[in-house]
Amino acid sequence: MTKRVAIIGAGPSGLAQMRAFQSSAQKGEEIPEIVCFEKQENWGGLWNYNWRTGLDQYGEPVHGSMYRYLWSNGPKEGLEFADYSFEEHFGKQIASYPPRAVLFDYIIGRVEKANIRDWIRFNSPVRNVQHDPETKKFTVTAHDQVKDSTYSEEFDHVIVASGHFSTPNVPHYEGFEDFNGRILHAHDFREAREFKGLDVLLLGTSYSAEDIGSQCWKYGAKSLTVAHRTAPMGFNWPDNWSEVPALKKVDGNTAYFIDGTEKEVDAIILCTGYKHFFNFLPDDLRLKTTNRLAAADLYKGVAYVHNPDLFYLGMQDQWFTFNMFDAQAWYVRDAIMGKIEIPQDKAALIADVDQRVAAEDAGADDYAAIQYQGDYIKELIDETDYPSFDVQGACDAFYEWKGNKKKGIMTFRDHPHKSIMTGTMAPIHHTVWKDALDDSMDCYMQNDV
Repeated sequence: MTKRVAIIGAGPSGLAQMRAFQSSAQKGEEIPEIVCFEKQENWGGLWNYNWRTGLDQYGEPVHGSMYRYLWSNGPKEGLEFADYSFEEHFGKQIASYPPRAVLFDYIIGRVEKANIRDWIRFNSPVRNVQHDPETKKFTVTAHDQVKDSTYSEEFDHVIVASGHFSTPNVPHYEGFEDFNGRILHAHDFREAREFKGLDVLLLGTSYSAEDIGSQCWKYGAKSLTVAHRTAPMGFNWPDNWSEVPALKKVDGNTAYFIDGTEKEVDAIILCTGYKHFFNFLPDDLRLKTTNRLAAADLYKGVAYVHNPDLFYLGMQDQWFTFNMFDAQAWYVRDAIMGKIEIPQDKAALIADVDQRVAAEDAGADDYAAIQYQGDYIKELIDETDYPSFDVQGACDAFYEWKGNKKKGIMTFRDHPHKSIMTGTMAPIHHTVWKDALDDSMDCYMQNDV
């Protein structure tokens, strides 16, 4: 095979794609030449923790949104790799909500076993991608930051796996310029202890607000106020946590809300989401979508309808993560290697997208959304040799997780779940989450199983 494939990003999606190709090579199949461009100095994408915010040592926007003390906010049983269980990696079953360091170790364990690190060019952000309709080749221009040298190479396919949780959406409110405290986006949140003893205002009602607020509560914030534009999260919050309607303005340290109430606050954290941002792509190749389960312009959720030789991984809003990226990566691999035929009729590609959007819109609630994404994963797995697994069992784990959150937002991480890969029930962690202040792998792995 003489094809060359460029993968942009060595986070969970890019690593899944490399593992997919490596699994074919392991079976004796001839695979394309793979080159992965990674802007960070290590693999793992957002699961890397870095103290830096703003710009990195090369003047590049910091990619990571990872913060200290992050624990999985969903059961690991819903994201387990079908070809590499937690038990295989750790030699035993572990509790269901691991901290970042443990999940990072698990992700990296699989790709270390696959021996694919040499495919990755680190410290190499992609600056530009162009497509020649005559040759049907892509020209990828990258920047070797260590050498401070820019170069270009040709590829037959490009797979964009750079994620969509690294470019913050930052709204403006009246009075921000004169606020007498700290204003930051969740992207730049690194340390919950910074807010100990402070009155903190969070804007937003999605997972960032829920988890960052919980971290600040856990590490001693004086109070948490969450302002919502549509509806409150509605969990049974601790006594020093309140939910209020949307922020109207701030004046000094006073935040004013649209219902006429006000609150004195010391810090404002914008949990206002992220943008799909691909400034290295021209208009004719750039995906433009909102954060939804049926991403715009992606046939089967991965092939760009305006140029099916270009693929995007992990661009959907996510209930599932790692194993969904796997299902997508195996599908893309087979499309590139000619095992799966993508229609050449653009109308057929667009019709597939329209059908997926309509199916998502027909869903009534979060439970329907979980099932929708589970069914999507089943669809992709059925067309490849990715190891089949109990996707419905993973959906059930998510349903159970949602029920536990409703019962106790600060206690749901204390519940165990059963692995859908091995059938083993997870142990209960040695320390309840609210009291587990040490998130190191050494501390976490002290469980006896």
